[in-house]
Parts: sequence; structure tokens; C-alpha cells
Amino acid sequence: MNTKSKDGGFKILSDNRSAGHNYYLLERFEAGLVLTGTEVKAAKDGKVQLKDSFAEIVGNEAWLSNAHISQYSHGNRENHEPVRRRKLLLHRREIDKLIGKPGRKA
Repeated sequence: MNTKSKDGGFKILSDNRSAGHNYYLLERFEAGLVLTGTEVKAAKDGKVQLKDSFAEIVGNEAWLSNAHISQYSHGNRENHEPVRRRKLLLHRREIDKLIGKPGRKA
């Protein structure tokens, strides 16, 4: 399965549509996610559930909690935990904005 869509852009592996329905979203952030090998393979198979997940800032780092990525079907004893905290990759100024720190101008 290719992660690129037909029009040349990236394919979205999972989306939390109920969050947009249940809440008024002021801003959206695009972030990377630190995953293990079997998590990447399971995500490419579409085995990601974001329904009860949320992001939190802990110690100046962004984390994704309660996201469920099913275990990879061909994984062995090194398979991952389905529900665990995963680090979000955001720029420092985006994390500072979420915390509420004023932006610095260089």
C-alpha cells in the first residue's frame, strides 16, 4: 500500500471526524508521530483508531495519548502495545503557542 495518493499528495492514514463534529476547532496543527516498526506497518494497513485520543503537553514535549494502533498481524514477540503514549513532532514555536508562552521575534 502506497502512502502517496493518486494526485501526488500524501494519503491520510487516520482522521478523527467526531472531534470536528463534537467540538469547535479553533486551530489545526500538522504533526509527525514517533512510531515503532510494527506500528508503521499497522498504520499503513489502516489499523489506527483516534476516536478517544487527545494531545497533551508534558515537559515541553507534545504527546498523543489513548490512540489505538492495532498490533501488526505478522508481528512477532516484538509487536507493540496497541494503546500507549506516542510523541508528537511539532516545532518549538507551535508547542510554545499551545502552552501559552508569548512568541519570540529574532
